Amino acid sequence: MREVFIKSSYDETEQPFLYYPAREENRPLLVGLHTWSFDRFNQVERLVPFAEKLDFNLILPEFRGPNLETNPHCTEACGSPAAINDILDDIDYICKTEKIDTKNIFLLGASGGGHMALMTAAASPELFACVASFVPITDVKRWAKENENYAPGIIACCGGDEREMGKRSPISYTKQLAKANLKIFCGKYDHIVPFKHSLDLYNEILKADEKARVYLDIFDGGHEMVLSKAEEWIMSQYKKQKSEIVTG
Repeated sequence: MREVFIKSSYDETEQPFLYYPAREENRPLLVGLHTWSFDRFNQVERLVPFAEKLDFNLILPEFRGPNLETNPHCTEACGSPAAINDILDDIDYICKTEKIDTKNIFLLGASGGGHMALMTAAASPELFACVASFVPITDVKRWAKENENYAPGIIACCGGDEREMGKRSPISYTKQLAKANLKIFCGKYDHIVPFKHSLDLYNEILKADEKARVYLDIFDGGHEMVLSKAEEWIMSQYKKQKSEIVTG
């Protein structure tokens, strides 16, 4: 794995991400997103072995760090335009500098990473072969009221502005998310982000477009990312894409 620094196309600041290459050339790209309170190193131990198993390239973006009041750049984190742009910049850079199968880019995140997977998918729904969002926060304002432990970070990231909380909530972008190939996973017994965040978003996306390629998996668990489920979803869409290429 190597650390890469590139200039942001949003504000020209230097921003980091981690890159782990596949063994073979022209393999898919997995974009793994860190959780709410952490940074780009958060998913190294879990997603490097996952990418190795699939022989996928892997990038782990920073997207302005944790969504905490202790982050001096917190207003640029938490689903901001800068954070979303950083993820897209990282993808663009690695696809231009490495031999990547650009028709098979997969986006994966849990909790705060699930939130950012949705925000990024809304910004560029057709970029990803599929998106896997686990136990996501879908309404930031609502979550600030539901979980007092995370409320200070939300207030700091959004400047205490409820309109800004709306802008940083996937529930505000249902028409855009309806254009993505998306599966939302939520634990029935999640006591950190209630599963209704996922259920409500799913229903609202279908209201926006009843033919949307959005799926919901309410699994028997809590606030967690189940990699076996992620693998099943990602590989089903990868194989589908490969089949379409062969038979087309």
